[in-house]
Formats: sequence, structure tokens, C-alpha cells
Amino acid sequence: MAAETRMYFGAQGALLASARECEAEVFLRWFGNTREQLDAEYGPYEDSSVFLVIADSHDEVLGAVRLLVPGGAAGLKTLTDIGDEPWGVDGTRASAAVGLDLGTTWEIATLGVRRGTAASGLRLSLALYHGLMTVARANRVTSFVAILDERVRRLLGSVGIVMRALPGTSTAAYLGSASSTPVFAHFTPMVENQRRQFPDSYRLVTLGIGLDGVAVPSLAGFRLGSRGSAAPVGQPVASPLAVLAARSTLVGRS
Repeated sequence: MAAETRMYFGAQGALLASARECEAEVFLRWFGNTREQLDAEYGPYEDSSVFLVIADSHDEVLGAVRLLVPGGAAGLKTLTDIGDEPWGVDGTRASAAVGLDLGTTWEIATLGVRRGTAASGLRLSLALYHGLMTVARANRVTSFVAILDERVRRLLGSVGIVMRALPGTSTAAYLGSASSTPVFAHFTPMVENQRRQFPDSYRLVTLGIGLDGVAVPSLAGFRLGSRGSAAPVGQPVASPLAVLAARSTLVGRS
């Protein structure tokens, strides 16, 4: 039986427009952020933004992750934003203190699933988690950073995607979230801990064993610059940087 939904990395065209609509819908509902506010926040990072999406057969994006890849003119938003209130922490020093390689560290900037049934929302959330882990494998990502709403951080932690607070930071109000924390995770140690401590989640989320109803590209389809896809619905393409060189069950931000 054909999959109900399909995953794409590097959405463009209609898929990209729908991804932005999904992002706006989720963040308006959870944090009161308007599309104009999101544009103001993430506009400086458009050159490094790439979207991982799950779409239905009509190219409507049901869940999306905005990732920031290294090398953009504005850097990584998390490391910039922690320099301001409420944290006032030097992002460069904080990243060095935990051994982040900024050439291979990616940012989870926004993440969300559109309104739907609880069952489909959970399925899509788990699929997005799997997409994140596969993106990291395909692109040799060494670490992730993000500023996560604590509810989302707990959800990720429940499946073994454990992210720790950046040095000098703590949980605080941020862009409409009452409790968000600047966090990081080194990918390889995180996955090894997941394999040992969360074996069921390791199989489902990292290996993708048991994910039903979502067609997922091959590993090559998750590489920056790849045009591989799960099926010819929309078109995954390179991010701008690569070209140049439910009710929501889950919502996260940076």
C-alpha cells in the first residue's frame, strides 16, 4: 500500500511555501508569533535555512523543520541570541567550552506539526525525529544547537534525543515561549547513549525500523545538494548555501 505521506529534504517551490505556512501556523498557535515576526527573526538566516518536510499527496506540508547550516553570513541564531537578554552569554565562548565544531554544527531553528489527530501527530513527530537523525548522518553533522521550549525538549529527551544546556544559560522566556533553554548535543555520543538507554527509540527514531505511513528517501536524498526523494511529489533541492559552494504534537524553536 502506498505511503500516506512523504518526507523531503531541501524543499523548494510549492513545498517550501507550504513549509513556511506550516511553520507560521504552528508558531502562531503556540507562541503567538505572526508571520511578520518570524520573517524578522529568521530573515537574516535565509541564506542558511533548509527545510526538512513531511507532505501529503497534495503537497501540503504537515510537519516541518527549519535547519540552519553552518557558513551563513549571520552564523547560527542560537549562538547569536544567547548574547542578548535574558542570557547575556558569549556564544563563541559557550560553544568552545563544550567543544562544538562550528563548521559541522547545525541548528534546529523551528520544528512543528500542523493540527491533526493525536495519533497522526505522534506518527509525524516521530518521523521528523527520524529525519533529523538521518540528516545528521548524511551530512556528517557533529553537533546540534537550538533554543527549545521545555515541553519540546522533554519530548525529544523521551526518545533519547537528549540535549543539554549551553554553559551559562538557563531556562527563561524567549520569543513567546514562557520556558525555553539554549541547548546542544554532540551527535555521536547522543546516539550511542540512545542505543544503550533507549533501545526501542533507537530502532524507531534513528534506524527508522517500524515507521509506518511515511515514505522516506534513501540516505543520499538527505545530503545537501541532493535531488533524490522518496517519490516525485514536489522537488527536494540544494539549500542556498549548497548551491553557492494536532493540534500540534510537537513544536520547537530557536
